[in-house]
Amino acid sequence: MSKNIFRNNQQFHSESRVTRGTTTTSFAELARNLVLLVSLVLLPLPGLMSSVAAQNPTEPANATALQGAQSVVAKQAALVTEFDVNGLKVLVKRREGSLTVAAGLFIRGGSRNITAKDAGIEALMLDVATDASASYPRARMRNELARMGTVLGSSENYDYSALSLTSTRVNFDRSWDIFTDVVLHPAFTKEDFDLEKERALSSLRDDSDDPDTYLQRLQERVAYAGHPYLNRPQGTVESVTNLTLEDLRRYHRQTMETSRLLLVIVGDLDPVQLKQRIAATLGKLPRGGYRDQATPILSFPASSVEITDRTLPTNYVQGIFSAPTLTSADIYPMMVGSSILRDRVFQEVRVKRNLSYAPNAFLASQAANVGGIYVTAVDANQAVGLMLDEIRRLQSQPIDNDDINGVISQYLTTYYMEQETNAAQAANLAEYELIGGGWRNSFELISRLHAVTPADVQRVAQKYMHNLRFVVLGNPKSVDTKVFMGEVEKGD
Repeated sequence: MSKNIFRNNQQFHSESRVTRGTTTTSFAELARNLVLLVSLVLLPLPGLMSSVAAQNPTEPANATALQGAQSVVAKQAALVTEFDVNGLKVLVKRREGSLTVAAGLFIRGGSRNITAKDAGIEALMLDVATDASASYPRARMRNELARMGTVLGSSENYDYSALSLTSTRVNFDRSWDIFTDVVLHPAFTKEDFDLEKERALSSLRDDSDDPDTYLQRLQERVAYAGHPYLNRPQGTVESVTNLTLEDLRRYHRQTMETSRLLLVIVGDLDPVQLKQRIAATLGKLPRGGYRDQATPILSFPASSVEITDRTLPTNYVQGIFSAPTLTSADIYPMMVGSSILRDRVFQEVRVKRNLSYAPNAFLASQAANVGGIYVTAVDANQAVGLMLDEIRRLQSQPIDNDDINGVISQYLTTYYMEQETNAAQAANLAEYELIGGGWRNSFELISRLHAVTPADVQRVAQKYMHNLRFVVLGNPKSVDTKVFMGEVEKGD
């Protein structure tokens, strides 16, 4: 398992590490506090939300709402300072009065940095690096972190990885010394390597034991065949088994170049003083010549159903479709459409017919993006048939603005409740800077959602919600593939 500070908001394939620091916390608990997207600074919008709810149902968000949202965007963007230190791009968001600081050093590339042979090397390198450094051996580092209440961790997804730090403002200076020593001078002891490698292997061996986890592994093989994402950042039992300590040392030297990295810091800190400290530490890394390349977009030319036989009390089913990325204008109506679909399948499958406890529709957030549906059901045919019917209804029957406004209110309120920390804001800035067309786009969520029209939602449903790639874990005899392959209206 990994040690996570920043949540990977990449839906069905996300894997994260338990954080090392003063406490040991589950990923689910961390995620509630450290999710991506904008912060609670945006919360004072009750007038904005009520004005939208009262608008003309035949029009998108009114001028007052949009102006209010644009004002918020401008104010948030003004808090961010961007600068370069020897090729290292740095974003600093200053939050005056904040008692905590969050920092993340992000490594570009994700799955594009690895192959089937060495998959898992970046994740394992980060794991071992955070165990000890030249100036802070294992025992001393643990004592220092526990004394200060500082949390040091790492995480990875298909698009990037991160070394991350959260601390109180009063202990930031000392915490920064530890953080930068880990980056520049990791100890990479054999003891730490053997321990972290065995932890990683233990987690990978357990993948097939849990049906939901195994379903995701099956889905990845189907969805990512021939794509860089097929190389999972966490690796496989075979690839991780073959990794050596020297492999990690070599990979660290290769990776720690400023052209490959992004540093994001959020807290009540002076950007000018920070720049000096960064220049004296991380700025000494070699620049290198890394050039980021676009991740190929996923394309599913036809529907498919892959069934894995396993004796279980129910069938586990998931189907995905290619979805718009964060850089696409279609992502905002797709957010609305996916939320509406989620509510509708829950109503039809669970509330009305009690076919499944937790049917779901989801939308990921990655460079090559996907959305999809998920259900566990004894009668998988009926459950999936109903869910596909709801996709067709979204494609063929226009919704009204009241539906959109309700979804937006729920959508934003949920985000605000989850985005209370500086770590969440740092992760959000990094996500948009790395795969979302630039950090400024991270503040556009409100105005972009308010501009969504019913026609937009119907259009993206038609354009993207088809050619689902299904995987089923359960009883093959209970699955009628004709139901799963049912014709779903395609867009142009």
